[in-house]
Amino acid sequence: MMRQIKTKKKTNIQISVYSLVTCAWLCVSLHGHAQSDYKESSNAFAFYTQTGDIKNLENAKKFIDATYTTRRDSANSKVNVLRSMIYSSLAYADSARTIKSDTDPIDVTYNALKNIKDRNLSEYRAEIKYVKQNLAAAHLFNANKALEKQDYASAYDSYIRVKDLNIANYNVTYNLALLASQTEQYNAAVEYYKQVIKQSDPAPEYYLELTGIYRKIGDKQAELNTLQAARTLFPENKQVLMNLIQVFAKNNEYKAIVPIIDEAIKYEPENIELNYLAGFANETVGNKEIAKRYYQQVTQLNGNNYEANLALGLMYLSDFLQDENNSDAQYQAQNLLLKANEIRPYDVNALKSLSLFYEKSGDMMQLDRVKLLLNQLSNN
Repeated sequence: MMRQIKTKKKTNIQISVYSLVTCAWLCVSLHGHAQSDYKESSNAFAFYTQTGDIKNLENAKKFIDATYTTRRDSANSKVNVLRSMIYSSLAYADSARTIKSDTDPIDVTYNALKNIKDRNLSEYRAEIKYVKQNLAAAHLFNANKALEKQDYASAYDSYIRVKDLNIANYNVTYNLALLASQTEQYNAAVEYYKQVIKQSDPAPEYYLELTGIYRKIGDKQAELNTLQAARTLFPENKQVLMNLIQVFAKNNEYKAIVPIIDEAIKYEPENIELNYLAGFANETVGNKEIAKRYYQQVTQLNGNNYEANLALGLMYLSDFLQDENNSDAQYQAQNLLLKANEIRPYDVNALKSLSLFYEKSGDMMQLDRVKLLLNQLSNN
């Protein structure tokens, strides 16, 4: 299920912004009924900004609609500024759409904004900022409704519209990254995450989520680079460390695992897979004694762990094959390989290892038994 989308706490876009809409532009120079309707709408909207009473907003809508009847009035920038403010307020404040309108208030608002002449835009910076804030809030409301229905595509579209409004909002970009990933738009998700981690205070989770996307699209180098960058920034973060070790293991980069595996085991000392990986990595790079200790730790945690018993048995077998007088190696190899064979009686690897052991130790009876079993397995 999609993790909960983060949004900034809703803000009341109220009197501080509304107060910019003063009498200076309420008494606009219009004609006849249009002028009267415009003033009525302006007054009703001013009352709404002061009281928050949606009935005043409804009255403002009624009068601005009456003003917006002729081609001349509908092209007037001041009329469109007021209309966009009223309808953007409706889009946000009347999210349940209790005030009936032939067209969704969001669409009406965008249409009114388009009708504001470019040469007039600089006169209404505060008003347009207010309109965009209301539109953003309305889109965020729609996004959250879509998320409740797990309609991630619609939520993504709503966040795109918020972003297009060019309102600085860190969470919008992050939520777009999450939703792009959820809707399998991985290339877009990568770009959004890159923007997110460039912020002044990125969280390790952002790097891990980006890593997960690279893993899905099969970009191993980008996955590794992202984790290494996160490791540099968050050297004490457990999840970053664990993911980095996992990637190294997938790429068979055991030399890179050895210096950091102890730190991981400190977090989870009883993690069998980590201890076994520590043994295998150290064995691979030639740290034989260290490898033995880790394998022994696995057998202590789980005496019936086949892989650790076999690996440790093979290491002692190697010692015994090199020095037949090494009685400790002979004893350990026999016990461990027999234990591995007991756990998986028909596993070829354990049987072949026992064959080598019995041949070296001169136990022909046991050697014949093991060879017979191997022959039976090969014929099946």
